Amino acid sequence: MTNLTESNRIEFKRELNDKLEREIVAFLNYQEGGALYLGIDDNGVAVGVSEIDSTQLKVIDRIKNNILPSTLGLFDVIIETIAGKEVVKILVSSGTEKPYYLKQFGMAPAGCFLRVGSGAQPMTTEMIDAFHSKRTRNSLGRIAAPRQELTFEQLKIFYEAKGFELNQQFAQNLELLTENKKYNYAAYLLADENGVSIKVAKYLGKDKVDLIENAEYGYCSLIKATKNVLDKLNIENITQTKITSKERKEKRLVDPIALREALVNAIVHNDYSTEVPPVVEIFSDRIMITSAGGLPQSLTKEEFFSGISAPRNKELMRIFKDVQLVEQLGSGMQRILKNYDSSIFDISPNFLRVTFFYDKNILAPNVSINVSINETEKRAITAIEENPNITIKALSASLGISERQISRIIKTLSDTGYISRTGSRKTGVWTVNCNII
Repeated sequence: MTNLTESNRIEFKRELNDKLEREIVAFLNYQEGGALYLGIDDNGVAVGVSEIDSTQLKVIDRIKNNILPSTLGLFDVIIETIAGKEVVKILVSSGTEKPYYLKQFGMAPAGCFLRVGSGAQPMTTEMIDAFHSKRTRNSLGRIAAPRQELTFEQLKIFYEAKGFELNQQFAQNLELLTENKKYNYAAYLLADENGVSIKVAKYLGKDKVDLIENAEYGYCSLIKATKNVLDKLNIENITQTKITSKERKEKRLVDPIALREALVNAIVHNDYSTEVPPVVEIFSDRIMITSAGGLPQSLTKEEFFSGISAPRNKELMRIFKDVQLVEQLGSGMQRILKNYDSSIFDISPNFLRVTFFYDKNILAPNVSINVSINETEKRAITAIEENPNITIKALSASLGISERQISRIIKTLSDTGYISRTGSRKTGVWTVNCNII
């Protein structure tokens, strides 16, 4: 037996049959999407799928070619092992261009279905009209790129690195064209040159008073920009090593998997129609990632945190998945909430922000910090080690730099926990909490 039972979001099929597309359409039109398993009978017993690789390919081909509007970026077909049997799992997101329908029957009750309870039910004409009237109109696929002279050499390189080759029809195959065969806004974001960048700001302390770095990663393919920001965060998310008499413990300021997922989600689901790109802010005690657009497709917070996938930009989702920046649909939230609770999210109608606070206990005495600090900061730490009672004025004279600059250095080292002070400013004593490697 499996641990699964059929529900509003789960459907079992013993084998691939002619009802596949109907079930997928029903999930696409359903607010929460769902998952269909091939190789599990109605009682929830895994029986497996013979010729599983060819079945997987048949499923992908049928969903792509037999359902309209386009489903690319809205489904994922994977192979799982349940109770020792290999089964096919089809993950389906809620679509943005409802109603979805069977190509053979068109946008009519015979072709439109909706998930009701644990089954697919035909939609009435009134329901079809209601869905159509609410269809997303400002999707990236419908918005023409602000300029049409675009090249995609960077995108081709990323695809080739994953074993794919983009042919002359790649723009059409990847849905980078509008209905009028012009490059759409998704194409613009993925082109070698564009006017969009991801902002990364770094501040000295816990507030926005002292900006010490203001960088923009962009004006290039969104894939390249994403990888560059991930590299930047990997540098900022330092590894700290606590050495005791028994063991050596290492830990990042922020869980790297959760941080990566939060950034990629912010980029893929950002509402670019507002012309507001994602923003990353790095403070001495936290990292904040903000994207425009709030929750996609009017998801509730409960649905959002449960991992329901409802891509705002299905064109980007499909391509990010192709180049393996995104794994299976709906997995990102699960990866974040594995180590953090939902309180790290701040959700409003227009923005979605994730805040990762550093562990307050992560910087303890005798901690070695694998981080590059400049020579002036090293000299300051050495001077404090030699004279724990040293004043800012004395440090200034010893290092030959202004008191204002020394104050900033001390604030940075204090905010990050490298040093701490006990007592008043005049009579207190400094303590060095780390060994710089």
